[in-house]
Amino acid sequence: MPLETIVHQTELCIIGGGLSGLCAAVAAARRGVKVVLMHERPVLGGNASSEIRMWVSGAHGIGNRETGILEEIMMDNQYRNPDKNYSIWDSILYEKVKQEKNITLLLNCSCMDAAMQESRIASVTGWQMTTQRFHRVQAKLFADCSGDSILAPLTGAPFREGREARAEFNESIAPLEADKNTMGLSCLVQAEETTTEQPFIAPEWAEKITPEKLVHREPDMSQVTENFWYLELGGQRDTIGETEEIAQELQSLAYGMWDYLKNDPDQREKHKNWKLSWIGALPGKRESRRYIGAYTMTENDVLAGGHFDDEIAFGGWTMDDHHPAGFRTVQPPNIFHPAPSPYGIPFGTLYSAAIPNLMFAGRNISVTHAAMSSTRVIGTCALLGQAVGTAAAVAVRHDCLPHEVAQKHLGELQHALQDDDCFLPHIRRTVSPLCQSAGLEGGGEALESLRDGIDRQREDGDHAWTGRIGDEITYRFEKPAHIRRVRLVMDSDLDRETLPENERTLKRNMFHNRLLTNELSFVPPTMIKSYCLTAHLADGSSQTVLEVGDNHHRLCRHTLDVENCTALTLKILSTWGQDKVRLFAFEADGDMEG
Repeated sequence: MPLETIVHQTELCIIGGGLSGLCAAVAAARRGVKVVLMHERPVLGGNASSEIRMWVSGAHGIGNRETGILEEIMMDNQYRNPDKNYSIWDSILYEKVKQEKNITLLLNCSCMDAAMQESRIASVTGWQMTTQRFHRVQAKLFADCSGDSILAPLTGAPFREGREARAEFNESIAPLEADKNTMGLSCLVQAEETTTEQPFIAPEWAEKITPEKLVHREPDMSQVTENFWYLELGGQRDTIGETEEIAQELQSLAYGMWDYLKNDPDQREKHKNWKLSWIGALPGKRESRRYIGAYTMTENDVLAGGHFDDEIAFGGWTMDDHHPAGFRTVQPPNIFHPAPSPYGIPFGTLYSAAIPNLMFAGRNISVTHAAMSSTRVIGTCALLGQAVGTAAAVAVRHDCLPHEVAQKHLGELQHALQDDDCFLPHIRRTVSPLCQSAGLEGGGEALESLRDGIDRQREDGDHAWTGRIGDEITYRFEKPAHIRRVRLVMDSDLDRETLPENERTLKRNMFHNRLLTNELSFVPPTMIKSYCLTAHLADGSSQTVLEVGDNHHRLCRHTLDVENCTALTLKILSTWGQDKVRLFAFEADGDMEG
């Protein structure tokens, strides 16, 4: 008896439910696109999930934290998960997808085949292990957010592997000769400090670790960020085809490292009260296949700051190139080559040059190895995912393909991303015409920052209105207006201190080592918690049109239907703990009447 095949008809099919695929799915679904999200694991999040547990890193520098859907997720985590429990983190990611009625989620479903119609993808087929069913997804658009670029070998889409020769793109940090070497894989380790002695007996197959093997890699259990990322292998092997063998070697290495800390005569006393909490069985990957898109971004593009007309996201991590031998070399495990922060990333890196209806987001975008050493980090990948999902929505709206979005609808794409609180470093957000022409008055300082089109602190200024709890801000319109929407951008403290005093600059979303001194991490005290809106009408009356009492998000948009409005007043009622109030944007959208 043949196994059942379920057929799905949709507008966008996304392969891979890491943070790039998740953000792509949510972004598209919120703009009305029907989405099928196929993910081969039981939980969402990819390298950031409970199965791998890599922290979310992104751009360096003041005010450069990634926002949009990622920051929404981060604030949910601050609100619901102060103890940084990975099960709760998984539930937050799952909830973000399940809240969207336009998303069909296929977990435990591995993409295994693709059917082509001329040069386009017609459908993909996945095998769902838990139900023993096949799922065939027919769609107009496809987005590969799988990390390993599974649709490349299945469709014939061109891709790159390994490191380019220095001369190919004139990249100073590339090797002289091209090779197949990549960055390796890691199985991370988590441990917990206790008040009593904790014995540990290693498995017989654990690798024997000696101090000679730990050159440049000495563990530091006093740091909450110690997760043993440098236990890295596989960069000189096939990081896809040999994953299982590499994973077994990583397991041996991880248990051997813990055995060294617990039982080596020079280590056991200072680590006697530490216990092993978790070792990852699924290795986290840094690099494998990278698609060739309409544009290939290079080291030189990064160094030049990424000034592209089709800018749709930004990066800002250093070009962090890991030695392909990983733990097996005595050289430093990685080299941080300088990179500006932020730098722009172009839309041309996110869609295929050969398959017209294929896009991609994550570490597999169209970049050289050198550029990928910066763009690969999870925070940047989430932004790329949101850009792909938003581009898909624009394409569906206009019944066109990604390259036509780039040619004809780029401004619409960029405006949509900015409206959704995605920062584009070299493009100022357009403020609603209604508010541009209105009078603006109220208490506090820097009122004009509320409509300057810059929703975060930058080098040229703070770009935030500052005031106190109880302050009011009022727009007075030239003529009575029909108010349809209000948009607010709060201060979620993009440089927030979510870690102990000596770790503040690292901005991690989850704990790794659990020290006795770890503190809970709550919604930033800078965030506005409650506020209200009052509409003043042409007949002289006023009415409260909105009251919010438990806000924990940075971007707040409210749909209204207020006619004959002559003025609109925002009143700040409370924050999550700070007396001083900061607000980056307050705008109303609508039409003049009469």
